[in-house]
Amino acid sequence: MSSLEIRPTTAADLPSITEIYEHAVRFGTATFELIPPDLPEMTRRFRALMDGGFPYLVATLDGSVAGYAYASPYRPRPAYRFTVENSVYLQPAVHRRGIGLQLLQQLIDECEARGYRQMIAVIGDSANAGSIGVHRKCGFEMIGTHPNVGFKFGRWLDTVMMQRALGEGALTLPQDQANQR
Repeated sequence: MSSLEIRPTTAADLPSITEIYEHAVRFGTATFELIPPDLPEMTRRFRALMDGGFPYLVATLDGSVAGYAYASPYRPRPAYRFTVENSVYLQPAVHRRGIGLQLLQQLIDECEARGYRQMIAVIGDSANAGSIGVHRKCGFEMIGTHPNVGFKFGRWLDTVMMQRALGEGALTLPQDQANQR
């Protein structure tokens, strides 16, 4: 494999990220979006995650963006503040080369360092064996499947729910227990 680098995403990476995601929207079932967001929208999403203190990583091969991963809030209510949802997307040409696995492992490390306690994977399409396998390799457990909740490309699609404890998970109380409403 060429020289792989995983690093924090910068605004300069967003055009490449937008292209990767556009392909996923147009041709894949990992995302249930139907219309690819443009660069201004992807920039808005990136800034919202950065402003929220969430990790957003990019993988480069010989200086070109090959994939990206980020954590986002699992749900907006304050009780969910220690739980994140992960997203990982790759250029089609680099699938099955271990890049997604490395991105997810680094994302897990970043989330643990920030004090998050649970990570949820919402995997589009129960036939997405690659993503399910990568998550299993990273210690995720199958939580369940929501059958036929998405409709894309003329067919019904499932979502697969997987979950992994981060750090001490639910074994201890988090240090920051503020806003316990």
